[in-house]
Amino acid sequence: MTDAATTPSPSPIRANIVLFAALFANLGIAVAKFVAAGISGSSSMLTEGVHSLVDSGNQVLLLYGQHRAKRPADAVHPFGYGRELYFWAFVVAILIFAVGAGVSVYEGWMHLRDPEPLRDPTINYVVLAVAALLEGGSWIIAVREFDTKRHGASWWRAIRRSKDPAGFIVLFEDSAALLGLAVAALGVFASHALGDPRIDGLASILIGLILGVVALLLAREAKGLLIGESADPVLIADIRDRIAARPEITSVNHVRTIHTAPDAVFVAVSADFEDTLTLGQAETVIEAIEAELKTAHAQLTSIYIRPEKRADAVLQSIDATD
Repeated sequence: MTDAATTPSPSPIRANIVLFAALFANLGIAVAKFVAAGISGSSSMLTEGVHSLVDSGNQVLLLYGQHRAKRPADAVHPFGYGRELYFWAFVVAILIFAVGAGVSVYEGWMHLRDPEPLRDPTINYVVLAVAALLEGGSWIIAVREFDTKRHGASWWRAIRRSKDPAGFIVLFEDSAALLGLAVAALGVFASHALGDPRIDGLASILIGLILGVVALLLAREAKGLLIGESADPVLIADIRDRIAARPEITSVNHVRTIHTAPDAVFVAVSADFEDTLTLGQAETVIEAIEAELKTAHAQLTSIYIRPEKRADAVLQSIDATD
């Protein structure tokens, strides 16, 4: 493993390349979709514009959450503010469901009840093609960035184990956006091919349902992060193995972890120490273990090691020296 002290920190822009790419793509796409919707009267195009606008707001919220999460620890929050990012991730899921999915379904229903006359769909196809290129570029960046963090795990397992909501939220949003573009294109085409503008409204409702499913999945992941999730099993196993390898340790009872931020982990360890160790010797061993673990894993920001069962033997040895 690389020592945290020798690992250069990425620039803010490089670290957030997925969010910035998605933000700029969605802002441009949203404007183009609204213009196209105004010219063509397409319901699905209007809902696609709302979808892109909501996605843009989501990226802003995640960037804001990352900024707030970097505040240093204080007396009120001794482990820092890292988990505030998880709160904003949950807000993003709510916005996708309430605004994105809600507006899409409502607009589609209104279009079904009172369909607008069909107009020239050319501009819709042009905007959808440009949007597909921009969304596709953002999606490729999100996929590549997330792929570097999978470490051989399946995509779904990697998403479930991910502690960085910015990465998997953009991945979900861009995937939903590309699927929504395909539905919008089919809706516009079918409406004109069959001469029935209500089909465009049905496409809008389908887009809303897609967003609703994505929002529920994101809310589920964000909820788990808010409640508190353990670190990766591979990391936990390595911590246990390193401590168990110490000659002063007779057994490791448990290793419990929780993420206080995407890149910060609190560790609580219960271990049995040799009976012959004095309290001072046990403290020296604990300090050495903490130093080794933090050198091996930079994300371990807080480590608590408690001797159990044999603590009475340590105290007895101290009494014997008094």
